[in-house]
Amino acid sequence: MVNESYLRSIYAGKRVFLTGHTGFKGTWMLQILHWLGAEVKGYSLAPEKEIDLYNLINGDQFCQSSVIADIIDRERLAGEMVGFNPDFVFHFAAQALVRRGYEKPSYTFLVNAQGTAHVLDAMRLLNGTCIGIMITTDKVYDNPERGLPFSEEDKLGGYDPYSASKAAAEIVIDSYRRSFFNPAKYETHSKCIAAARAGNVIGGGDSSDDRIVPDIVRAITAGDTVTLRNPKSIRPWQHVLEPLAGYLVLAAKTTEDHTKHSTAYNLGPDPDDMLTVEELTKVFIESYGHGSYKAIIDDQAPHEAKLLLLNSRKAEEHLGWTSKLDARTAIQWTASWHAESGRSARDKCMEQIKKYFNE
Repeated sequence: MVNESYLRSIYAGKRVFLTGHTGFKGTWMLQILHWLGAEVKGYSLAPEKEIDLYNLINGDQFCQSSVIADIIDRERLAGEMVGFNPDFVFHFAAQALVRRGYEKPSYTFLVNAQGTAHVLDAMRLLNGTCIGIMITTDKVYDNPERGLPFSEEDKLGGYDPYSASKAAAEIVIDSYRRSFFNPAKYETHSKCIAAARAGNVIGGGDSSDDRIVPDIVRAITAGDTVTLRNPKSIRPWQHVLEPLAGYLVLAAKTTEDHTKHSTAYNLGPDPDDMLTVEELTKVFIESYGHGSYKAIIDDQAPHEAKLLLLNSRKAEEHLGWTSKLDARTAIQWTASWHAESGRSARDKCMEQIKKYFNE
């Protein structure tokens, strides 16, 4: 079901408002939507670095318009969204780094919780129908690290400011869903909102700080040894195209059933398909062709969950969505993207997009 022909039938010619379109995931999503024939208006802060993927692909060429602004600016956001009158809203914009959350906790809560409320407020002003997909994270769950996959009904929470801010965003989303976009009253407001929870994505072009793959690439490129802070931490790694496909099919299915899908969905890989940070590094270096690493234990590092798993059975049963790529394949796709220097970033992304959605 998650293939080009189906998605093109939903998105071709439709207006899509995409927040966070200059970020790593947002840039991949922008390319997919353009490829599917959608008219995209982006709303985001400017890329942080010259080497960010958005700059590498000249992302402005994929947008009908690209607005560089902050979701904290409620009036600007509402004006830009209402003026575009989108059929779909995909809300990616966020402060997305755990360590930056420790450095700037109040800002993290402002962007992730209040910013989400601003997006939902803007949707209230729209005329006509609109479907909103609010992107959160697997870290929204209160995590005692028992080793059991979380389902959508499990308790929300968060040890660190980033995780807590995303759990707060989920509460905001649910409040707006109940108060203003109640599925039982769809005929009166004509809006649907759903929350999508995924995390630990990897893929070509990620240049973020404090993420394992960009750290590996930077070290290898500089001729340095890769340093692993938490080598034994276990993550269910997934390629960036996996959750993006999930977001797209979730919005598509919501056009067919406005009540059933206005809820929260986990979009994680197979919980049994897990690799430690050290195992990921070994696979990446092998696929890349060269590099070395060393593991250290940083007793002063801020707390990060060592184990986090999602139960995505609901998405499989309701949406027909499952992961296509196992962890090793996701790592290999990512390493090959970075290792190949003879083609443009845009060409490498589009090759993987077409391969993913047509196989």
